[in-house]
Amino acid sequence: MPLSQESIDICKATAPVLTEHGEAITVKMYEILFANYPETRVLFGEAPENQHKILAGAIVAYASNIDNLDALGSAVEKMAKRHVQTNVKPKHYPMVGESLLQAIKEVLGDSATDDVINAWKEAYFFLGDILIARETELYAQA
Repeated sequence: MPLSQESIDICKATAPVLTEHGEAITVKMYEILFANYPETRVLFGEAPENQHKILAGAIVAYASNIDNLDALGSAVEKMAKRHVQTNVKPKHYPMVGESLLQAIKEVLGDSATDDVINAWKEAYFFLGDILIARETELYAQA
């Protein structure tokens, strides 16, 4: 099922805010993720020190290109391969998604309206489904 036009519009509109606050959001997301789901820490054992910056950049790129996902094809492939290398499974996506949405709300405060959070929830799980499908193929090939 494709993303709703409303979610696309909202996510694109938040790209400048995410550019400004993306690193704060991803730092907070990892704090929340590891506090609520300590078992996920092992997935990031080999992550670079600037992992929060890498993720922030990926989120901004997604927001900026959410209406042209073909532009993100190589990034999605790279991410899927990395997820397979680090043993990311479909069960981890809700944990990360919940943590990301909570971090957006905490960092952006009142500007993270219900509409913004709902749009990003739809967008996150839409991309998650794409990654899970590709990762499933990669796991089968391994």
